[in-house]
Amino acid sequence: MRYGIVLIALAACLTSPAHAYDFEPVKPLDTKDVEPSMMDDVYGAWEIRDKSGKKRCRITLSKELTIGGSQIDIAPGCDKTFPIMADISAWRLLEGWGIDLVDPLRKIRIRFTTPDNRYVAFGDKKDIGAIDELLKVQDKKK
Repeated sequence: MRYGIVLIALAACLTSPAHAYDFEPVKPLDTKDVEPSMMDDVYGAWEIRDKSGKKRCRITLSKELTIGGSQIDIAPGCDKTFPIMADISAWRLLEGWGIDLVDPLRKIRIRFTTPDNRYVAFGDKKDIGAIDELLKVQDKKK
């Protein structure tokens, strides 16, 4: 009986949402070959939002390195707006200018890609729809 409960618990852990997304491996962008002004556009304030645009959260992508990628600053309360953000501890810039948000175990939790000149989310689709550079968001409001 106890063995059966352990198997059920193990199966539940392996099928939990934290393990639901597997991303294709993508090489990190070699920033040494990139024009510095283009890199400056990546670093700084960004806004994550849901598909409707009503729920929003500010993050800051930093140049400084940390375990799993580069440092990320997440605004207070962001984890209440988007629960997945409580697990994010770093970010990575990928070839093709994709952005991965990763957890402390270096597991990719959300991937943003640019299929049409804007970043759309893959991974935690029920919550997060896209990410925009904050400067661009402010320009759209003017």
